[in-house]
Amino acid sequence: MTAELQHAKQVVLEYYDVFDAAPVDQLADVLRKHTTDNYSWRGIHPFYEQSGVDAVAKTFWVPLRQAFSPLQRRPDVLFAGVNTVGDGREVWVCQMGHLLGLFDRPWLAIPPTQRMCFLRYAEFHRVEDDRIAETTLFLDVISVMQQAGQDPLPPQTGASHLHPGPRTHDGVLLEAQDPDEGNRTMALVDKMIDDLDVANLAGNEAGDDRMPREALATTWHHDMLWFGPAGIGATYTIDRYQQQHQFPFRVNLTSKVFHGHIARFAEGNYAGFFGWSNLTNTPTGGFLGLPGSDVAADMRVVDIYRRDGDQLAENWVFIDLLHWLYMQGLDVLARMRQLTGQEEL
Repeated sequence: MTAELQHAKQVVLEYYDVFDAAPVDQLADVLRKHTTDNYSWRGIHPFYEQSGVDAVAKTFWVPLRQAFSPLQRRPDVLFAGVNTVGDGREVWVCQMGHLLGLFDRPWLAIPPTQRMCFLRYAEFHRVEDDRIAETTLFLDVISVMQQAGQDPLPPQTGASHLHPGPRTHDGVLLEAQDPDEGNRTMALVDKMIDDLDVANLAGNEAGDDRMPREALATTWHHDMLWFGPAGIGATYTIDRYQQQHQFPFRVNLTSKVFHGHIARFAEGNYAGFFGWSNLTNTPTGGFLGLPGSDVAADMRVVDIYRRDGDQLAENWVFIDLLHWLYMQGLDVLARMRQLTGQEEL
C-alpha cells in the first residue's frame, strides 16, 4: 500500500505541474488528460458540485485564473492515505496551502486590490489508477474579502492573519512514510473524536455546554495551534481555543446533527478529513457576531492535523461559511455586488 500511496501522490503532483503552467484556454484540456471520464468536482459556495472537466474549468478555474494572475501554488501540506470511511479501498491525496496571485480583476464581486493576495485552500483528490476521479476543493473566500477591505462579518473571536504551515516545516510528504506512524496519527484523531463525543454526552446530561479542559488535554498539546477560517480566526493554547472558538461554537449553535465524513485518512504525522456536509446546526444564540436564528444550516468542514508524539499539535480548519450563511438567507456575495457595483467573474 505504501507504493500505491506514493503513486497517487505522483499522479496529483504531475497534474499540478501541467495544470498550473497551462494557459487559461487550455485548462479544460489538461483536466481531461488527468481525470477519469466520470470526473466529479465539489467546491464551496457559490460553485458547488460540477460534473465533467468543461463545467469545472468554466465555472471555477477560468474565472479564478483571470482574476489572479499569475497564480502560484504554495503548498504547506501534502499527504495520501486509504480512506477509513467506506470499503477501505479508496486512495486519497490531500494538499493544503495558499494560492498566491496579483488580484487584478474582480472575482465573485470582490473588488481587485492590484496587490498580491493569498487564497487559502485545501484540496482532496481521489485517485484511480493513473487519473483523478474526484476532487473536493475548499477555499477561504472570506479571507480574500478581508484582504480587499470588504470584511462581511463583525469582528471575529480569534486572530486574523496569514495562517502558516506546520511549525516543523515537514508537511509535504514526498517520501514514503512508515505505515505505523500513519496508523498512530489516525488512531489519535479517532480517540480525540471519541473523547469529544463522551464529553458531549456528559455535558448534555448536566446541562452544561462548556466542555471541561481535561476532555481536550488527553489528546491535544497544551500549546496547540488552531487555524480556523476567516470569520472565526486562529487561536493558541487549549485555554484560548476554548474561549475563542469552542465555547461560542458549543453554546450558541444548537440542535447539532452530525452526518459523518466523505474521506478520512492519515500518513506519517498528518491526517485530515472533510464532509459534505459534516453537520447541521442552528445558531439560536447567534454566531460570527450575527443575531440568533432558528434556521438550521449545514456546515461543510475540513480538518487537517499534525501529530507530535502522542498529542495533536496543530489543526487547520476550513468551513464553507458562505454556504452556511446562504442557507439562513444571507447571500454575502449578492450583497457585495450591490455594495461595490462589481460584475461577478
